[in-house]
Amino acid sequence: MSVVQPLDTARPAPPPVRQTLVLVITCLALGGVVAAMASLNVALPNIARETHGSQTQLSWIIDAYSLAFASLLLPAGALGDRFGRRRALLAGLAIFGAGSGAAALTTDPTTLIALRAVLGAGAALVMPATLSTITSTFSGAQRARAVSVWAAVAGASAVVGILASGLLLELWSWPSVFVLNVVLALVALVGTLLYVPESAEPDASRIDVVGVLLSVVCLAAIVYSVIEAPTRGWGDAATLGGIGLGVVLLAAFVVWELRQSNPLLDPRLFRNRRFTAGSLSMTLVFFGFFGFIFVIMQYLQMVRGDSALVAAVSMLPLSVGMVPSSRLSPRLTARFGARGPWVVGLLAVAVGMGALAQIDARSSYWLIATALFCNGLGMGLAMTPATTAITGALPRALQNVGSAMNDLTRELGGALGIAVLGSILSATYRDGLDLTGAPPQIAEAARSSLAAANAVGGPVADQARTAFLDGMRFALLGSSTVALLAVVAVSLLLRRPEPAPK
Repeated sequence: MSVVQPLDTARPAPPPVRQTLVLVITCLALGGVVAAMASLNVALPNIARETHGSQTQLSWIIDAYSLAFASLLLPAGALGDRFGRRRALLAGLAIFGAGSGAAALTTDPTTLIALRAVLGAGAALVMPATLSTITSTFSGAQRARAVSVWAAVAGASAVVGILASGLLLELWSWPSVFVLNVVLALVALVGTLLYVPESAEPDASRIDVVGVLLSVVCLAAIVYSVIEAPTRGWGDAATLGGIGLGVVLLAAFVVWELRQSNPLLDPRLFRNRRFTAGSLSMTLVFFGFFGFIFVIMQYLQMVRGDSALVAAVSMLPLSVGMVPSSRLSPRLTARFGARGPWVVGLLAVAVGMGALAQIDARSSYWLIATALFCNGLGMGLAMTPATTAITGALPRALQNVGSAMNDLTRELGGALGIAVLGSILSATYRDGLDLTGAPPQIAEAARSSLAAANAVGGPVADQARTAFLDGMRFALLGSSTVALLAVVAVSLLLRRPEPAPK
């Protein structure tokens, strides 16, 4: 027989949650991990010169973070929901800060790649915990406003990170970019300890460990094979075997998830055309965006000769186009439906990437700025209906899945974009060099990266810049083609209206 305990009326009420501080702290943590995905691109020329990293290693230095981030995002979010979002946030910030501190002290490219993967693992714990903390702390209209702030920070942090890195590189060297990560992580960590409340769902379903392993190994195999292909060769057994292994594991992941009562990611969700259109569109848009950032930052500094700060400031037309179009997109969608503004936005991205593929060493900055503005305009128009499609296509009970999928498509697209476009650039660059008669050491250095070729100087550097421009042209044409494929896919998937979820 159970005994009802009397209420303890003497116990004091819990202190009120300081909601504004919670929002500031979680957005600071979010901004730090999102900015880290793009900010290091500004430092690539400096890193290449000081670590003697090859073009392939430079791709890995950037993509190791994105790959770990994308691979671990869903399981990290599930861990936070089950065992506590505050604990996940604290653990993620600690890993992110410690990894950044260690990265600031190394000059070995292989070690830097490994540490960037550690940072990505920490970021995967941080990002979903920030949004879940906000939604559990705020309610009603306050929740909507807080989530809109979160979304704005998530969208703007990449450009802010690029600008901050450019300024740091103007004053100090590339390790200062990692020192900034340490400072941001430390401030957010202290703020989380003092002001962020704990929230969890202890009754949440068990984590799909097999699904996690299959998804992580699948992504790692594909991205590793694509990045290493320019060095090994696209027809090499290791390249083809790695890509084949990734495809087989992807099929195994789908089969396994279909048989689970609580899957990590239910493949049946893609039966909904709006959900599929939104997920595919976000993946392809960020495929082009992060791959383009990886390429263009090297062009601005190592071909045009701009300083890190000038290169960073040169990206501002992207934001000038993106901010107003993001605000205009919901109004256009309400008036004309989602399909029109969405497709126009993707077309603008394709045109912008195609225009950037035409630039050379002597191109006017106004041509570059116009193409960047067109890119930003298109991304702003396309991202809002895509995000709405992902979350709006699901019933209320699956909104956490929609939020996680929105994050996953962004990070997965970025990881694949850097891998594929970086590999196109690297392969074309190496094939475009004719160093017959050059000393073996100089030839090998020039083939490794444009930074090394610039250090050699003379005709070798001139030829290397031409080869780099050819590689950049093919990479950006590839990005434009991907955006056009997104136009076709979204147009077909949204040709008929989808019933609203219950």
